[in-house]
Amino acid sequence: MTFSRLLDELIDALRCLPGVGPKTAQRMAFHLLERNRTGGIHLSETIVNAVKNIGHCKRCRVFSETDICQLCQNTGRDSKKLCIVESPTDIMAIEQTGIFRGYYFVLMGHLSPLDGIGPQQLGLSLLQERFKDENIQEVIISTSHTVEGEATAHYIAELAKPFKKHITRIAHGIPSGSDLEYVDGRTLANALMDRKVYI
Repeated sequence: MTFSRLLDELIDALRCLPGVGPKTAQRMAFHLLERNRTGGIHLSETIVNAVKNIGHCKRCRVFSETDICQLCQNTGRDSKKLCIVESPTDIMAIEQTGIFRGYYFVLMGHLSPLDGIGPQQLGLSLLQERFKDENIQEVIISTSHTVEGEATAHYIAELAKPFKKHITRIAHGIPSGSDLEYVDGRTLANALMDRKVYI
């Protein structure tokens, strides 16, 4: 059943968001039209403004409306450390820990030849320039622990080797508060292989 062409278009447009199926999109559309048209107008204007004006930082590739983002402009950070992540959301997660004070490089994905994502799409030539031109001493590779993430990590490590950088990889293993009996085999195996001296 359909009420109007525009309503159908709104519901269909809302489905572009991750995790939003037909029913959720329908609820969102009805909510905006029934209870919050002002909020809907504000949302649409904000989306248009963001899509038009947010690009990528020319240094680290994170989302930014300026050529160089605020993080890269912050001279109080440790220029000797560069953390390489797959997504801007990874930066947010790391920043929330309050532990890392270096700079970042965002790949905006991982190597996936089947999807047409190669070194060029990940900005690896720009990353190579940073290895060459900046006084980076430690490269922290923080890609996901998936097959694609591991392949990307290996590629980046090989890219950094000629520049004599100290290359590290974020640890992976058992989540804090977990019981061993509930941990999957691969995670447990990784935890055993990456064990460190306790005392």
